[in-house]
Amino acid sequence: MTTTTVNPVLRVAPASPAEAAAHFRASLAFHADASDVAAALAAGGDPGFVLVDSRSTEAWDQGHVPGAVHLPTALVPERAAGLLDPSVPVVTYCWGPGCDGATRAALALAELGYRVKEMLGGFEYWVREGFEFETWRGRERRAPDPLTAPVGADDCGC
Repeated sequence: MTTTTVNPVLRVAPASPAEAAAHFRASLAFHADASDVAAALAAGGDPGFVLVDSRSTEAWDQGHVPGAVHLPTALVPERAAGLLDPSVPVVTYCWGPGCDGATRAALALAELGYRVKEMLGGFEYWVREGFEFETWRGRERRAPDPLTAPVGADDCGC
């Protein structure tokens, strides 16, 4: 008796190239990574979007991206119109990949008519990639984590 081993990666066949292209194009319409957000903000001038931190006040005080607007997810319906221009795209972030607060904030904003993306990795990856952040003490920066950011290079080349 022979046993056939099924490759777990190919147990479900890959999508066709056209289906894959549509999927990945759609994914990029909904997401931006921390490095791209940082590059857009560092370029100077208007980045073309507003960055929204959707965490609590306590989390915001613990650290946030400089220039971000603080709009906790639960307050989006009542405060978005007073803080955000509906003609400007929004990028949301929360704690990190284990938190769906940015997704919930993006959904709430989309339901109000905003064009929105979510920053992958959230505040965790912003800090882990070595980008500057603000706390109640002022601006801080940590050394990049070599598992999340290139060491000795401006970008990962992707």
